[in-house]
Amino acid sequence: MAWGIALRRNDERDLALVWSSRWSLTTRILAVNIFALAMLAGGFFYLDSYRSQLNDARLAQAATQASLIAEALDAAPADRRQELMDKLERTSELRLRVYDRSGDRVLDSWSTGAPTYVLRDPDQESWERKAARTLDRMIDIVVGADKPARFAEPERDILSAWPEALAAAESGKPETQLRRAPDRTPVISAAAPMHDSGMTLLATTNARDIVRIVRAERFRLGIVLAMVITVSVLLSLFLARTIVRPLRRLARAAHRVRLGRARAVQVPRLPDRRDEIGLLARALSDMSLALRQRIDATEAFAADVTHELKNPLASLRSAVETLERVKDPALQKQLLDVVHDDVHRLDRLITDIADASRLDAELSRARFETIDLGQMIEGLIEARERRGIPSGVRLAFARPHAGTAVVHGDGARLTRVIENLVDNAISFSPPGALVKIAATRDGDEVVVRVDDEGPGVAPDVREAIFKRFHSIRPEGEAFGQHSGLGLAIAKAIVDAHNGTIMVEDRDDAPRGARFIIRLPVAER
Repeated sequence: MAWGIALRRNDERDLALVWSSRWSLTTRILAVNIFALAMLAGGFFYLDSYRSQLNDARLAQAATQASLIAEALDAAPADRRQELMDKLERTSELRLRVYDRSGDRVLDSWSTGAPTYVLRDPDQESWERKAARTLDRMIDIVVGADKPARFAEPERDILSAWPEALAAAESGKPETQLRRAPDRTPVISAAAPMHDSGMTLLATTNARDIVRIVRAERFRLGIVLAMVITVSVLLSLFLARTIVRPLRRLARAAHRVRLGRARAVQVPRLPDRRDEIGLLARALSDMSLALRQRIDATEAFAADVTHELKNPLASLRSAVETLERVKDPALQKQLLDVVHDDVHRLDRLITDIADASRLDAELSRARFETIDLGQMIEGLIEARERRGIPSGVRLAFARPHAGTAVVHGDGARLTRVIENLVDNAISFSPPGALVKIAATRDGDEVVVRVDDEGPGVAPDVREAIFKRFHSIRPEGEAFGQHSGLGLAIAKAIVDAHNGTIMVEDRDDAPRGARFIIRLPVAER
């Protein structure tokens, strides 16, 4: 018992839900699929890394360009540098500025040529671009992107106003800087020293194409994510519908059965489903049917008990009431005999009823063991002969070979089955008759036969004699000597052992009944 309780507790712990115990099944299905989609949404973090890689690549490219342009300008004559800067500006699309040793700006490609980029005012743009910038800002907050410094042209354009240019002049190596324009587009600047002249070149550009590339990739990822979310949600709802709806129907039906409406409830069997829910539906339907049959049997049993108890109680009451008015000692003795018989009959009836009512519960808890029916029947016959057999009836048992008639079962209950059949055969046998008992092996079954020499059982009542309170007794037997439960109890025990019991005419004698029990063989 303790082991069974521990096993049940382990099963309950294995099936317990900790943090999602209050969620419905539909919510859990959607949560699992949305979690998988959230992993796909992690692609936005990849886009931030992709943007960082583009920025790094563009900074490296700007540093290389600045170094090459600085070398070209350093090698050109001073009076040709402005012209060369104009050509390089058109080729590189950079704004080029040169600062002398004192930090003053001496050359600017925009002073003679058209601007290569324009910093847009976000307040003057359309709502679509504003929405795009808002989305950029939200995604940057979610992914924790770095926030570059805001770009603004200095009021006084000198070398010290540009930290990267000042650092390049001091270190003699190219330096780069990433800033953010008012419309959140990157502004890339690269400074390179002009070693021969001692001047410093500063190149700047507004890399709007990086934003366009990232937004295009994000748009494609958003389309894919939206499609996957739509399909996933639809599949989740379909899956929830195919799982949750039948489970709810089964739960409602089980609830109605619990409320005592088993007869009015039709538990859906879902015959078209071959999955676990279909198995559950059919199992619940079979359980409901078995429960309904059990309730019907209990009600019928209660009605039969009431009917069977009324007769001896009515007889007992009549005898007791009459006994008070009768003065004749002989009549009083007859009435007392009636009272004694009725009390004895009631005692036997109540005992058999109690045994029959407890039988199912006791068999469900019984532990079956290996039983040799040959040894059991042999001991039963010896005990019966020691008690004495009325009318000179003899018992004969054809004992099988050892280990032939072995079954799994409850020894006490199987003994009662054989006792009931033997007592029944003795009561129907004429004086001096022979009752034969045999136990043999027939394939995967053990067959027990009890033959008598009585009048036999009519074909039309061979099923009825195994019902409760159905009693057909031999002629001359006093009324009330049997409760009518013996064969019903025997059949219930045999059924609980996955066996069968039946009655037929003997084929080796001109008259007599043969009761046959078939039980599964106990495999070694």
